[in-house]
Amino acid sequence: MPNNAEIAKDTIEQFQKIQRFMAIAKKENATETYAELKSEYLSLKALLNVIGVNLIDIDTIKE
Repeated sequence: MPNNAEIAKDTIEQFQKIQRFMAIAKKENATETYAELKSEYLSLKALLNVIGVNLIDIDTIKE
């Protein structure tokens, strides 16, 4: 079973990956893709908040 540090590391990596994809989707004006990614982004953001990760430096989307 993963510990909190492993969960935080994995979730941060997923969060950063989703943000990269969101930036690409926004640039390409892929609104449906962006909306789907945003849903995942918000879920990951909520999880990171619950486990106490400070998002100030890693949240580039800020939605």
